[in-house]
Amino acid sequence: MNREKLTIHRGLATWGERLVPLAVFREAARRAGRPLAAGEREAARKGFLAPRADPTPVEGPYRRIAVFGGVYSNYLALAALLEDARRRGAEALYCLGDLGAFGPNPEKVRPLLDAGDVRSLQGNYEESLAAGASDCNCGYTDPRDNHFAGLSYRYTAERSSAAYRAWMGELPKRRRVRVGERELLLVHGSPRRVNEFLFESTTPAAFLEVLLDQERADGLLFTHTGLHWHRRLPSGRDAANVGVIGRPANDGRTNVWYTLVEAEGEGGDEDRAGAEEGPASNRADGGGGAAGLRIEHAALAYDWRALAAEMRAERLPEEFVETIETGWWTTCLEVLPAKERAASRF
Repeated sequence: MNREKLTIHRGLATWGERLVPLAVFREAARRAGRPLAAGEREAARKGFLAPRADPTPVEGPYRRIAVFGGVYSNYLALAALLEDARRRGAEALYCLGDLGAFGPNPEKVRPLLDAGDVRSLQGNYEESLAAGASDCNCGYTDPRDNHFAGLSYRYTAERSSAAYRAWMGELPKRRRVRVGERELLLVHGSPRRVNEFLFESTTPAAFLEVLLDQERADGLLFTHTGLHWHRRLPSGRDAANVGVIGRPANDGRTNVWYTLVEAEGEGGDEDRAGAEEGPASNRADGGGGAAGLRIEHAALAYDWRALAAEMRAERLPEEFVETIETGWWTTCLEVLPAKERAASRF
């Protein structure tokens, strides 16, 4: 993709499904806003930054956990993950939502979650399906992204029983888990919105620090974007997108990704045999001695050929099947920021 295509959005702002000049957007925001005196602004700032009460119970403590998102009905990858994570010594498994979408036969997912004692929370898919909504509330703004999201959601909705939907509606929207000495907040998109996209290139460290201050947490684990990444923040806390197991990470590889979180100083290298790491920035050993965390993105192989065959049998879009077979996204690309889009094939 050439530089002109990557930079064409500069000076523009996204407004609904339109791109408008940034000056127009700023003027509209100014007119819609409410002027505040200096004292009111300071009070509003303090209120925004103030820690928030959260009654969510803390689970654990654990030495090592496995965390993943976006099953997308890929029950074959889920089955492979259950075996792989236990082999690597995970004491608890957590799914951050979006059980359906993209893949075939969504009802095959829950029996595996139950058998593996996986602790799940609601993603935007679970919220929408449980509520009987007409769309997935994925957060896309581009019509092309929404077209394929709509095909995926309708297929999943038509094949999800009332009992399955009701179970989805009972899942919590967040979880707190203690790993070693660190208390982690687990959400789908972000603590603010279930469908917020936290991409590595567009999510400042200062913003993540504010979220962790507000939530009184030592680390934040999330998903939704489909692309895994990890950042050690200046405070020594961690923020990590744990990846998805429903489709590849738009990297030309057929494997999918999940995340292992371990109390630093616990276990040995033999426990992590076979783990594959992403880029160097995706792994960091926690500061502060034994109080820190080791966060590792693990590549997961599964029978993607069988999945592709089942998707074709279910007459899912060929674009979806191509992604499974090649490792490159062919749909829902417009939401990607310039840096992530530049790493794409399309």
